[in-house]
Amino acid sequence: MGKRLRKPIKKEKDFSEKIIKILSQNANKAFNFKQIGSKLELDDTESRNQIIKDLKILASQNKIIESEPGKYLIKAASQDYYEGKIDMTGRKTAFFVCPDLDDDVFIPTANLNRALDKDIVKVYVYNRRKGKRPEGEVIEVVERHKTDFVGVIDIQKNFAFVSTANPKMYTDIFIPKDKLGEAEQGDVVLVHIEDWPKRADSPFGTVTKVLGKPGEHDTEIHAILAEYGLPSEFPIEVETFAQKIDTSITAAEIANRRDMRDTLTFTIDPKDAKDFDDALSFKKLENGNYEIGIHIADVSYYLEEGTILDDEAYQRATSVYLVDRVVPMLPEVLSNFACSLRPQEEKYTFSAVFEISEKAEVLNQWFGRTVIFSDQRFAYEEAQYIIETKDDTIPEETSITGSSYKVSPEIVAATLKLDELAKILRRKRMNDGAISFDKVEVKFNLSEEGEPEGVYFKVSKDANHLIEEFMLLANRKVAEFIGKQKKTFIYRIHDEPNEDKLFAMQALISKFGYKIDFSQGDVSKALNQLMADVNGTKEQNLIDTLAIRSMSKAKYSTDNIGHYGLAFDYYSHFTSPIRRYPDVMVHRLLQHYLDGGKSVDEELYETKCLHSSTMEGLATNAERDSIKYMQVKYMQDHQDQEFLGVISGVTEWGIFVEIIENKCEGMVRIRDIKDDYYTFDEKQYALVGATSHQLLQLGDEIYVKVKNADLVKKQLDFNFLRRVNEPIN
Repeated sequence: MGKRLRKPIKKEKDFSEKIIKILSQNANKAFNFKQIGSKLELDDTESRNQIIKDLKILASQNKIIESEPGKYLIKAASQDYYEGKIDMTGRKTAFFVCPDLDDDVFIPTANLNRALDKDIVKVYVYNRRKGKRPEGEVIEVVERHKTDFVGVIDIQKNFAFVSTANPKMYTDIFIPKDKLGEAEQGDVVLVHIEDWPKRADSPFGTVTKVLGKPGEHDTEIHAILAEYGLPSEFPIEVETFAQKIDTSITAAEIANRRDMRDTLTFTIDPKDAKDFDDALSFKKLENGNYEIGIHIADVSYYLEEGTILDDEAYQRATSVYLVDRVVPMLPEVLSNFACSLRPQEEKYTFSAVFEISEKAEVLNQWFGRTVIFSDQRFAYEEAQYIIETKDDTIPEETSITGSSYKVSPEIVAATLKLDELAKILRRKRMNDGAISFDKVEVKFNLSEEGEPEGVYFKVSKDANHLIEEFMLLANRKVAEFIGKQKKTFIYRIHDEPNEDKLFAMQALISKFGYKIDFSQGDVSKALNQLMADVNGTKEQNLIDTLAIRSMSKAKYSTDNIGHYGLAFDYYSHFTSPIRRYPDVMVHRLLQHYLDGGKSVDEELYETKCLHSSTMEGLATNAERDSIKYMQVKYMQDHQDQEFLGVISGVTEWGIFVEIIENKCEGMVRIRDIKDDYYTFDEKQYALVGATSHQLLQLGDEIYVKVKNADLVKKQLDFNFLRRVNEPIN
């Protein structure tokens, strides 16, 4: 990395921002320099002279008005000043988003005034005349969205700079020599921004953690977590507290619960699962109906409110599932042992027990604390084998133990009946307008060192749907039970899709020859038809992704608006308390109301919902980044190989290509397409050759080869080789 010649600019006094803030907060009142000095608690001569100077500069810039000699007002009172959020769409492009404005406001780079992506800011909006795009200037950064950043450090003689790979971070961070910590040249570090002086090009920061050398596996995984403010380990005091919890099953506690240890019970989970937080029980009743129990680990029994363990779980709010590891919400003693519904062990559970008819109608329901004994642990593949063959002997190639074994007739019969009922429940959901997103999940075969050796795709089959339908049933019925009592509760809500996004998607998928038929007015039915049409095609992953992006995001809230995607009027998260804190809160509230408790403080729980939704979003981003990282790492070892890909995006600087066989996506830059000079045609959503007039457009198949695989930026660059059916040169 080349040495920088730039030196940090010395901090100088400047009160412009503070003056604007004072005048903005008192929009109809004029102030002189003494009154402003008093508000800033400054009375020395140097500071007062600077205030006088800054007032004159701001007046000359037309930001404030000298309403009478020596007295100043904020310009246009407050009518042109708005509070909202900065949305950086690149390193040099920013918009101001405010619910009080009809349009997003363009913020020129020079007018950002040290605001960063997603900061809450106060903005002065100008050019609001009809037909002109509104522009604005950041007057004040009200609240920083984040102050901790991950980057690579470049150490000079007396100072250092940290550059981030974040495409929305337009500045590097200046590190004084005494704030370097243990960092060495070229390290990946976590830095905390402490200040950004008015006349400094860069914010000033401190190195808080050294993550390692760029490109090293653990460094990059820890960098992903650190970038989103997610922990990589538990504080020692939390681990110590967890280790001291009494996890024994006692006769006294069993007496407080419904004892279901004699009812046939089993779990169905991924073959590599470490924690099992849900189990199903099955019993045929004398009246011909079925008693089906959905049993969930009773985490709230061990996780007492107000403890450091509960505080830590709340702050995390969710487990994070990276490609090569899980960062759990709870320490291992709980997540993998005490709360995990392991076979041949008695466990405390919180259960939803239903009497269900042959037609999958719920005739009776019961909610409460139970104790169970799991008779069998299945992987999805084993349960799927039973469903497909009705055979009671699991062959060694399907078995998670690696050797064949026999399943009891009772479990085979229960699995087949549960599958039958699940299919009825699923059909009902689809008929009610639920949307079926069976998006292909990219998975990796990893070596013992965590290196990607192969890529495969996870596809949901009947066994997955079996578990899904009964978990959905429990979640829906718990939410309905409390919702109809009109008491404060935590719901999982999902709003209707955005119409503009749907029409934008329509324009894109038409390039592949598909359309969404809105003529009947049933959007969910039209989307389901689209999902069925693209199933198994080369463009399925891309169109599934486009469809999901057109939908609103599901989130947690005390305000129940229903769940559009599932077509449920009431829906909550009850079934995964080992990995989701909202489920823990749902268990606590359900027990509180079962005990006759009064409705709890809605505002308090709405705050908790907002936190949980935010943390879920960060975890999702980290998980997505870990997949991108592993895809880049996998492609590093395939640089000499030709791949067939489909064009998944077109921009003015190049085309995005998704490789069909492994779903890895990269960019072919326009300058690297050598067979013609191409320009971007926005209307056709294509690159057009100047001489040949040939198109490279969304959905076209082309051959590519890896040009560059950047582990730090998690980016792939491809070289364009040729179109399909084009001869090899």
